[in-house]
Amino acid sequence: MEGAPALPEQRAGFVLIRAIDGVTDATGWAAALGLVAMTAIVCFEIFARYVLNEPTYWGTEIATYLLVGMTFAGLALAQKARAHVRVELLLGWLPAGRRGFLELVALWIGLFFLLFAAWQMVAFNYQELVHDTRDWGLLATPQWIPELPVSLGYLAFVLAILADLFLRRPPASAFRRWVVPLLFAGLVALLCLLGPVPAKIPGTRLDWGSLAIAAVFLAAALAWSGPRVALAAGGLLAALALAYWAARGLPLLPVGLLLVGSLLLLLLIGVPVALALGLAGLLGVYFLLPLPQLSLLAERSWNSVNTFTLTAVPMFILMSGLLMRSGVTNEMFDALMRWFGRVPGGIAYASVSASTIFAAVSGSSLATAAAMGKVACPEMVRRGYSARLTYGVVAAGATLGIMIPPSIAMIIYGTTVGAPVNVLFIAGIVPGLILTVAFMLGVFIWTRSVPGSAPAGDSYSWREKLSASKGTFPFFLVIVGVLGSLYAGVATPSEAGGVGAALAFLLCVLRGTMSWQIMRDTAMETVRITSFLLLIVVGAAIFSWVFDYLRLPRSLVQVIQDAELAPWMVMAMIALIYIVLGMFIESISMMLMTLPVAYPIVIALGFDPIWFAVFLVLMIEVGLVTPPVGIILFVLRGMSGNVPLREIALGVLPFIAIILLFNVFIYLYPEVIAWLPSQMAGPPL
Repeated sequence: MEGAPALPEQRAGFVLIRAIDGVTDATGWAAALGLVAMTAIVCFEIFARYVLNEPTYWGTEIATYLLVGMTFAGLALAQKARAHVRVELLLGWLPAGRRGFLELVALWIGLFFLLFAAWQMVAFNYQELVHDTRDWGLLATPQWIPELPVSLGYLAFVLAILADLFLRRPPASAFRRWVVPLLFAGLVALLCLLGPVPAKIPGTRLDWGSLAIAAVFLAAALAWSGPRVALAAGGLLAALALAYWAARGLPLLPVGLLLVGSLLLLLLIGVPVALALGLAGLLGVYFLLPLPQLSLLAERSWNSVNTFTLTAVPMFILMSGLLMRSGVTNEMFDALMRWFGRVPGGIAYASVSASTIFAAVSGSSLATAAAMGKVACPEMVRRGYSARLTYGVVAAGATLGIMIPPSIAMIIYGTTVGAPVNVLFIAGIVPGLILTVAFMLGVFIWTRSVPGSAPAGDSYSWREKLSASKGTFPFFLVIVGVLGSLYAGVATPSEAGGVGAALAFLLCVLRGTMSWQIMRDTAMETVRITSFLLLIVVGAAIFSWVFDYLRLPRSLVQVIQDAELAPWMVMAMIALIYIVLGMFIESISMMLMTLPVAYPIVIALGFDPIWFAVFLVLMIEVGLVTPPVGIILFVLRGMSGNVPLREIALGVLPFIAIILLFNVFIYLYPEVIAWLPSQMAGPPL
């Protein structure tokens, strides 16, 4: 993450920043209302279909449009909270001065991509209005209407980054403060005069709009951040542009290395993951294709998120947020702790069990880590458990959040490669339960082999156990509602998310833990998380389009086939690559970055897409807990007080070994994954 937001008094120091904050808050509120409306529409669709026997003809389409609007309207809010994911590998080692310098450079570079994306989206939006383009659905919606929030969201995102740049290094003089707003106002006017189609410069690949953006970008960086930052950001962009221009026409291997190498460079210096993916794709679109196709930025921005399946992502995030605020997490853990009683390591077993249950309703490893970090870790430390076992087992249990359905990672995988999400959910059940047992076995071996790591617990009567078990009922009701509606064919995976969110809301109301403030905070949190997640989907869609256009995945498949390597060797290499990437890159980003290359290779080797989904999620689980970037480690470190990150990382290492051994197991026995899907006929998407 990008650190703490600016203090209120800092944000109030300049009228422009106050105005931008007003825009950000307005778009954030609009996104939150869109989230609530989308969830209500999805729930009403189920009610209309099965109770009124009159399914709507507009529900799916409107809900999808609301998802798109919510995603882009929330981008500025996520930037204000500095929630957009980036790689901290290099930044974490730098002293404060150099870190601040590199953060400024990275933000300006990210802004450069956003200027192109906003320009092209507004132009695309305008052309849809002029040509009266309409959706193919029953509503025949004029497309400029649902596309308008994308344009406005990008523009608000640009403003939010400008506000962040200003606050990080406020200009000293009034002239320098106002020169950037004037430059951008002039840029908007010039781009409007040039029209929606880029005006080419004769005899070159360049166009006047791109040159205008580059010129204003450099002048703005110079005015607000100084010559060193402007030179570094402009120099790096110029060097990348020259490298891409020189690579046109070269063999595919050096071109592929350039694409991957430039992306890794952008990530290393701290450019937010989504913007780094988008910028690498922009350079490829501009310089590697026979003719620049900048309109692709707008087309991918719209189409990559405009899918009903992805509506499940914010609704499952909303559901997990409401459940955490309802208080049932504490009661569930307390009940499990009583059941494991005097068994040495009993609270560790309870932690794994609670993680499994919470994973079955949250779909998120981060939500599971946050919930168990608040509940299990303090209790284990208080009772004398070693820090390594405490945080290692909680970190390992949290990884189950993306394996046991519903799983946000599975939803994004299915949407990206076209695999049925309902089957993916079913396929994750058995591996998730086996991993739960394996983690418990790991706890058993640990407590027996490391004396003093886990004291014996207290004993409880059957009456106490049964009384405490009442706390687990709400969770099981939500699980039954979500998974039962899905597997009974009542709801699609996306609709099951709406069912879960509605049940979690009802649970909060019945328990008296719901208020307008809690609902607002949960909705805003959901918007922030959804926005940066789905913006990564957009960036990956732009980047992968260049890969596909250049036929790089197909060429890699051919190379591997010609090498006649054994399938196990190829999968071992892929696993090793994921382990290395997982040390530095956030999990969903890693999945979206690699799927365009890895998926065709795996399918060409004859592996089933459903099997590969489980394999991939397992490797993502490793990435979630692998230092130096394992995001679960940082979540737990932030909640631990004074426990060093090193202790948490050492504690999770045995469980990483368990996950890797389990991957070997499913390679040797793929029927473990295929069995349950073959026994169940899932509902249609």
